[in-house]
Amino acid sequence: MEARVRAIQGAGRALMIVCSLSLGFVVVAMAFPEQRELEQLEHKLAEARENEHQVKSERDARQIELKALREDPEYLELHARDRLGYYLPGEKVLRFKQD
Repeated sequence: MEARVRAIQGAGRALMIVCSLSLGFVVVAMAFPEQRELEQLEHKLAEARENEHQVKSERDARQIELKALREDPEYLELHARDRLGYYLPGEKVLRFKQD
């Protein structure tokens, strides 16, 4: 009788261990897709921040150029002459091709 009780208790313990392990595996298996989604969202966030930084840099450059065009007559003359292809007599103009 005592042997049967010990066997039943041992089987109960083994069953409890198996159930605990399987529950642990289920929890871990459910965490992997969430981890992948989190990594994808973090990657998108990094791309968005980089894009925002580029846009802000371009905006700042445009604001500086606009301010110079409005307030600096020398810059305005230089910009207009460059755009129209004018140059002063005796002046050498070097042009570089942009890709």
